[in-house]
Parts: sequence; C-alpha cells; structure tokens
Amino acid sequence: MSYLPIDALAALPANLKAPIAVLAVYVAASLVTFLLYAFDKRAAVRRARRTPERTLLLAGLACGWPGALMAQQWLRHKSSKTSFLAWFWITVALNAAMLILLVRATDWL
Repeated sequence: MSYLPIDALAALPANLKAPIAVLAVYVAASLVTFLLYAFDKRAAVRRARRTPERTLLLAGLACGWPGALMAQQWLRHKSSKTSFLAWFWITVALNAAMLILLVRATDWL
C-alpha cells in the first residue's frame, strides 16, 4: 500500500533541492510520533494513563505527522475521533506551510 504523504516526503530533497537533513528530521520525528501513538494505544487497551491528545498533535506538528498517519492506519488509533482528526489535519497543513516558508526563505532553490 502506498502512502502519498510518505512518498512525497521521500522525494522532498530532490524536488526542493533541500538538504537530506530535512528528510532525516521528518523520519526521526515520525518514528518518535509513531511510538507515542503506539504507547497511547497500549495504554488505552490496558486502561492505563494516556498520552494527552495535545502531545500527539504537537508531535505531529513537529514534523512527525507522517508517523502519526501511519499509526492511525496501522494501529487503528485516533483514526475515527472526528475532533482529533480535524486538529490533526490542521497541524499537517501548518507543518506544510512552515516547510514551504522555510524552503522559500533559503537558497536551496
């Protein structure tokens, strides 16, 4: 199964002539965010202390949204709560806007 956002990030350095470090930041943040979702899913199943939604959203905003998207799909966690998903997609849009501003503000092009 192909994930368009993940595929787009993989092509990011070539398409924007951005440093590979940008991709590395997204990969690292996505791994951390995926793990946050996994721990929260486990806590939900065990009825243990949960990770606040704000933490999950901030992790996604901090370049971890691809990992969050994968966790939502693979772990079936936070994938049906409408209010959370609305905020999630807002954070994705904000992150994309920040990336575009960063790219335009540099000499990578």
